[in-house]
Amino acid sequence: MSLPVASDARVAGDERQSRFILDLDRKVDVRGFVLADPYRVVVDIPQVAFRLPEGSGKTGSGLVRAFRYGMVMPGASRIVMDLNGPAKIEKAYSLDAANGQPARLVVQLATSDAATVKREARQNADATSGLRPTIVADADPAAKIPPQSAKPEDSRPLIVLDPGHGGIDNGTVASSGENEKDLVLSFATSLRERIEKSGKYRVVMTRSDDTFIPLADRVKFAREHAASLFVSIHADALPKREGDAQGATIYTLSDKASDAEAEKLAESENKADAIAGIDLTEEPTEVADILIDLTQRETRAFSSRFAKTLMQEMKTVARMHKHPLKSAGFRVLKAHDVPSVLLELGYVSNKDDLHNLVSDNWREKTAGSVTAAIEAFFDPRGGAPATRMSAGPATNAKP
Repeated sequence: MSLPVASDARVAGDERQSRFILDLDRKVDVRGFVLADPYRVVVDIPQVAFRLPEGSGKTGSGLVRAFRYGMVMPGASRIVMDLNGPAKIEKAYSLDAANGQPARLVVQLATSDAATVKREARQNADATSGLRPTIVADADPAAKIPPQSAKPEDSRPLIVLDPGHGGIDNGTVASSGENEKDLVLSFATSLRERIEKSGKYRVVMTRSDDTFIPLADRVKFAREHAASLFVSIHADALPKREGDAQGATIYTLSDKASDAEAEKLAESENKADAIAGIDLTEEPTEVADILIDLTQRETRAFSSRFAKTLMQEMKTVARMHKHPLKSAGFRVLKAHDVPSVLLELGYVSNKDDLHNLVSDNWREKTAGSVTAAIEAFFDPRGGAPATRMSAGPATNAKP
């Protein structure tokens, strides 16, 4: 059976009372609860396909500052409203389609006080208690938005390619002037074209031009698009005083770096946001609020498997680093439910690697090897990971 489709969402109200409305193609169960520090309302529903207009949730109204949404686990979706102050859920219910209006999910909020909200938040800390659905019969006439026709699901795995750096962040720079940001964008573009030729996968890129994308947004991008695989693409450099190094390296996420070089590289990549004046403080809500331990362990296992497969394919056409598989705490790999690797194509500080990086022939051969690794990774005979169904750009729904 196909997933319910959410076609529109909006918030109306003032500082005393506000209402969140989600248009659906059929009624769903709803359960909501409040959280404090910061103030939020969490609404849990069965898994739906979010097909909301672009920009939905970035701004709110009344008690709601903004909202985000997405799948939190197979079979379950979540909507999180960021509040302007303490509030309570007065009603949370679903409506059948009626009188030419679509089925709707309605959450009615009212202002509250900090002590009450904190007490309720403690009671709901494990997200297992909350409001039971209150089903009413009549459609709410407050907001009449015509239903939108749903597009068929595209069940092909979605690959997110992440060309590193961009904009004012050049990344590493070769002595002859080539910038990492340009080299990796050229490679990612060739790789996208190569992957798409098979027709088996959907491919999106975190950037397709010379634009700076913060690291946290790259992670969010992968989760918003329900990516089945995330490949971040970079090129390294080694200062002359530290000797010479060459070859491609494949990194996976680890709490502890596999060696000093991996730790140093992760630190420099993680600090890349400073170039654009971004706060480098880790936001716990970015990766830690609703981490499901089993999901995280499974994701790391899939990431490791893809890294090994990628190494086997790449070594047939490209020079690999003497230690081609490494791990470190790269922020860009911290999507807890998306298998992710960071591919360093080579060293711009090495003349042979740089010659390859600017070579169309090398780029095509290497892109072919990466594509072959993706094919092998998703081959069901090899225990391929389950495809995450994408409903379009769904915002990261973590409390």
